[in-house]
Amino acid sequence: MDDQELGFKAGDVIEVMDATNKEWWWGRILDSEGWFPASFVRLRVNQDEPMEDYPLKVEGGKEDESSSGTRRFGMGQTTKDQMRTNVINEIISTERDYIKHLKDICEGYIKQCRKRADMFTEEQLKTIFGNIEDIYRCQKKFVKALEKKFNKDHPHLSEVGSCFLEYQTEFQIYSEYCNNHPNACMELSRLTKVNKYVYFFEACRLLQKMIDISLDGFLLTPVQKICKYPLQLAELLKYTNPQHRDFKDVEAALNAMKNVARLINERKRRLENIDKIAQWQSSIEDWEGEDVLVRSSELIYSGELAKISHPQAKSQQRMFFLFDHQLVCCKKDLLRRDILYYKSRINMDDMEILDVEDGKDKDFNISVKNAFKLHCRDTEEVHIFCAKKPEQKQRWLKAFENERRQVQLDQETGFSITEVQKKQAMLNASKQHHTGKPKAVTRPYYDFLMRQKHPTLPTTLPQQQVFMLAEPKRKPSNFWQNISRLTPFRK
Repeated sequence: MDDQELGFKAGDVIEVMDATNKEWWWGRILDSEGWFPASFVRLRVNQDEPMEDYPLKVEGGKEDESSSGTRRFGMGQTTKDQMRTNVINEIISTERDYIKHLKDICEGYIKQCRKRADMFTEEQLKTIFGNIEDIYRCQKKFVKALEKKFNKDHPHLSEVGSCFLEYQTEFQIYSEYCNNHPNACMELSRLTKVNKYVYFFEACRLLQKMIDISLDGFLLTPVQKICKYPLQLAELLKYTNPQHRDFKDVEAALNAMKNVARLINERKRRLENIDKIAQWQSSIEDWEGEDVLVRSSELIYSGELAKISHPQAKSQQRMFFLFDHQLVCCKKDLLRRDILYYKSRINMDDMEILDVEDGKDKDFNISVKNAFKLHCRDTEEVHIFCAKKPEQKQRWLKAFENERRQVQLDQETGFSITEVQKKQAMLNASKQHHTGKPKAVTRPYYDFLMRQKHPTLPTTLPQQQVFMLAEPKRKPSNFWQNISRLTPFRK
């Protein structure tokens, strides 16, 4: 599109000249050079292998049968075996490289930072590096397990699937790191405005003899690594015959690592949601009691219902917001319907939901339609809620099921929000409420990155080492932004 952008089509091989930027790389195809989005390409499995050893591709994206079926490598190995060897070698070699990166960060940066109490507090180090030391310990055990399963003489016979299955639960520690990463970028951006920190971090890098990438580049590696496992396992499964002893384990490992990535994404989404919940609470007039974030972190469902309670059995039209653990009741302003007043809340942990048939209710001695009850097991307190339509009632009953499922899932996965995160969300919402306008979205890390120069990578360094650090998100397109403005509903 632009003069400096590199055009290419499926199947093209691009020589990467500069991977300093996380989102856009500088590459060359024949005589053409330019920027291209890193997320549009996939790294060659083995950088040293000549291109002619790669299976031919046909239009459907499958291997050419004449290539994969007849070509043999060594002692009875097919192309598929050779490709499986390449993938296994890539998994092992990238894991060893990753361990070195983690070691460099822990010993080259964290160890040196702890010596300078005059420059860093322990809280700052926790913000910048998160739980990367825990990740390092976990990955050291994981790579040892991988190496035990690695068949040096015949790598394609290696059975590594069971290793991923064994460590799938431990890999959940990446969730904490990924959630903290934006805070790390912000703190680094703040510190690197001061020259002494810039010089200090550069001295750490040189003393540890690390490649010429800034600290924020190294800190991005764990985020990329946990997202890369499903891609590697998918590639491994592709070249594993169903008769292979490792096939079932690789298949199960792929699903397991997809679930780990999904869990991390879900936790990140939940943490991003707490800001929205805090902003919602700050917009409610006459709020009483504890903040909604003290017990909740997810809005499950909301809508208007008629509420009937003892002893008056008087119907009141109210707006209800169902969060995990609690149901918040609000009243609309008579003149300005967009203003809500806080009225009460119900603890969902003590409640059971009862479906109510249309007709006369025995407890309240009144006729109801599209109704359900909330009954407190401890106090015998009962509330009746009536929806305007049968389908609305069904949506509410489904929402109550989802609320209990969410609570149970959070208990199983150990999801929680720290007090610091809750307080920060409420503080941000309070500031925004007082100014009366949304806070501007800042991207300190991205802006800092874009200010950096993009030198050509040193030819003396193995390119693969640098490539492992650069698998960015796709650059947003103005076209899709314009389309999204026209879309009436957003997910």
